[in-house]
Amino acid sequence: MYSGGVAGALFSSVEIPDRIIVLCPNHTGIGENAAVFASGKWRMPWGDVPIDGKSASRLLETCPFLFDDPSAHRDEHALEVILPFLHHFRKMFTLVPIVIGQLSLVECGVLGESLARLVSSAGSPSLIVASSDMSHYVTEEVARRKDGLAIDRMLALDPGGLFSTVRTERISMCGVLPATVALFAALSLGASSARLVKYSTSGEASGDYRSVVGYAGLLFS
Repeated sequence: MYSGGVAGALFSSVEIPDRIIVLCPNHTGIGENAAVFASGKWRMPWGDVPIDGKSASRLLETCPFLFDDPSAHRDEHALEVILPFLHHFRKMFTLVPIVIGQLSLVECGVLGESLARLVSSAGSPSLIVASSDMSHYVTEEVARRKDGLAIDRMLALDPGGLFSTVRTERISMCGVLPATVALFAALSLGASSARLVKYSTSGEASGDYRSVVGYAGLLFS
């Protein structure tokens, strides 16, 4: 009920293709620092979402620090909360799920370029999604100010700036690494524009503006 309005606005603004690559943070600390779920199916309430094993295998071949590690996915929520929104707009699609723990800026670039090569050679459209909250448990004023700094770097298509700004400004954006990887991929694919679809905080749903979580939905093309 907090982030759903932003997610709904975002996914209703883009055409959902058959192949979706979702990047998310590793909140649990379990498993490899970059982990793909490379085969099988992702069980959801409406049924099973098939894993695009061929695409996952190609990523494993081209990115030396990406590993097939289901343990990193087992208790992670940040990826699966995206799937109901995707399913609403496209009933059938294949999934490449990637959980990211700790990566350097250089490694984010390498993984982003691997994703771009995969998408370029796929022969059919793909969508890259990065799942992240913005600021956590600060006042509404602080959240909007700090999140605005991170959003400005994303709107500028500046992955390095996003990476460094989140750290120097101590912005508690849990998925900064997935967002950085997605930006590198977008740039490698020729992205030239970015748009903020919607920003809000949990305060708009709860009425408590003293301790909020921020949410932003952006499109890169």
